[in-house]
Amino acid sequence: MALRSTVELQLEARILAKNDRAATANRELFQSRQWRVLNLLGSPGAGKTALLEATLKALGDRPEPPIQLYVIEGDQATDNDARRIQAAGGHAVQVGTGQGCHLEAAAIAQAAELLNPPHGSLLVIENVGNLVCPALFDLGEAAKVVVISTTEGDDKPLKYPHAFRAAHAIVLTKTDLLPYVPFDRDRFLDCVRRINPTAPVFEVSALMGLGLGDWCAWATATTAAPTDAS
Repeated sequence: MALRSTVELQLEARILAKNDRAATANRELFQSRQWRVLNLLGSPGAGKTALLEATLKALGDRPEPPIQLYVIEGDQATDNDARRIQAAGGHAVQVGTGQGCHLEAAAIAQAAELLNPPHGSLLVIENVGNLVCPALFDLGEAAKVVVISTTEGDDKPLKYPHAFRAAHAIVLTKTDLLPYVPFDRDRFLDCVRRINPTAPVFEVSALMGLGLGDWCAWATATTAAPTDAS
């Protein structure tokens, strides 16, 4: 195994420190405007955008006063996901990262100002699709949410422990496929608890509209940002 050089480690430390300063400024901005900000992490195809589309519908169907959903979409290329959110009735802006494998706090600040949600809105950041780099970068969010589908395998928490350890909540998607895929739900939950004993796990099917009530209640109640980055 090749060891990383001192120069590489110093460069990474400087990048993370710069990002942390921007994240702190973001957190102050988000709190001052009373935005509920969630950072969604997940592999490509985990169902992050579908979850947001279903969340839009579920929030719109609630008898309570509506909570507006604003979304910052992160992808290396295309604005496909932002257009999906807009077609579902949400507000969205796309952030292209080019070859970058994650979103950074400075880009989030620009996107948030462009969206400019009203006070008390739910602002969700759909990060670039992977479970490694995005988990390392604080964006100023109130909570990190790991989204994982039943098609990905029940051992993912053990393979990507940092992402699951940093999560304030975990959403298991595509539960309608459980009868058809080799996914052991009990083993998955056991793996989650070995890594993160406290994060709630929401089991949903965006396609069937199942399990969204508890997820929406948690998402809209997440108002206070943690005092330190996870």
